[in-house]
Amino acid sequence: MRAGAVRVARMLQVSAVLAVALAVSGCMRPAAPVLAGPSIDALAYNGGVAAAPPVAARSGRGLFGGAVPAPLPRGPAVAAPSAPPPVVSGLLPATPDYAVPTAVAAAVGPKDYRVDGGDKLRVVVYGQEGLTNTYAVGANGSITMPLIGAVAVRGLTPAGVARVVTARLRDGFIRDPSVAVEVDTYRPFFILGEVAAPGQYPYVPNMTVESAVAIAGGFTPRARHGVVQLTRSNSAGSVRADVPIDTPLHPGDSIVVGERWF
Repeated sequence: MRAGAVRVARMLQVSAVLAVALAVSGCMRPAAPVLAGPSIDALAYNGGVAAAPPVAARSGRGLFGGAVPAPLPRGPAVAAPSAPPPVVSGLLPATPDYAVPTAVAAAVGPKDYRVDGGDKLRVVVYGQEGLTNTYAVGANGSITMPLIGAVAVRGLTPAGVARVVTARLRDGFIRDPSVAVEVDTYRPFFILGEVAAPGQYPYVPNMTVESAVAIAGGFTPRARHGVVQLTRSNSAGSVRADVPIDTPLHPGDSIVVGERWF
C-alpha cells in the first residue's frame, strides 16, 4: 500500500509539472492580429461612414519575444517650406558711391578757361615790344599794363582778355592793335589733410586728384584713399563735393584728404 501511494504521488507531481509547462508555453505564443471593426460611435457621428480600421498588429516578435505594436496612424501631411530662391550675384547694376556734380566734373578746355587771381597771362601786342609781356593777375582780379593801366580780367577767357585789351588800346593809343593772350602759368591748387606734405602747388595741365596727391608726397597711413573732398570755384560760386581720385583737377581747386575710420 505504501509503495502504491508513493507511485500515485509521483504521477500527480509529474502531471502538475506538465500542466505548468503547457501554461507557460501558451502564454509565450504570439498574439494573433486583431482587426477592429467600426464602432457604434463612429457610425453615429461620421454620417454613417465607418472609420478606417486601424492597421493590424504585426505578428513578429520584439527584442524580448513580445509582439511588435502596430505603427501609430500618421497625421495630415504638411508641405515643407519652399527654399528661398538662389541669390545670383552680379545682376544688380553697379552704382558709384559718389556722384560727381556737373559743375565739378565739367572739363575745361584752353578756350573755355576762366582767368582768376594767381594766373599769369602772356599778352602779345604785335609791333609793340614795350607792351608785350607776362602779367600776373592780382588778388583783385586785374592786370596792370603800360598806357592803359589796370584791366579787370577775372572770369574772362584768354580770348575775352584779348578783346578787352584791344578795345582799351584802340581808345586813343594805337590805331589798329592786334592782341593775343594765353595763360603762361596757371594759378596753384591746394591740398590739405592726410597727405605727407600738404600745401600749395603749381598746377600742371591734365592733372587728376591722384597726381596731385602724388605731388604732395602721397597718402599718410591714416588717409582715406578712394574719395577726397574737392572745392572748385566757377562763375556761379563755389562747389564742394566728394569725388573719386581720378577726377580731373582744375587750377585753383582745393583738395582735402580725409581720415579713414578703420
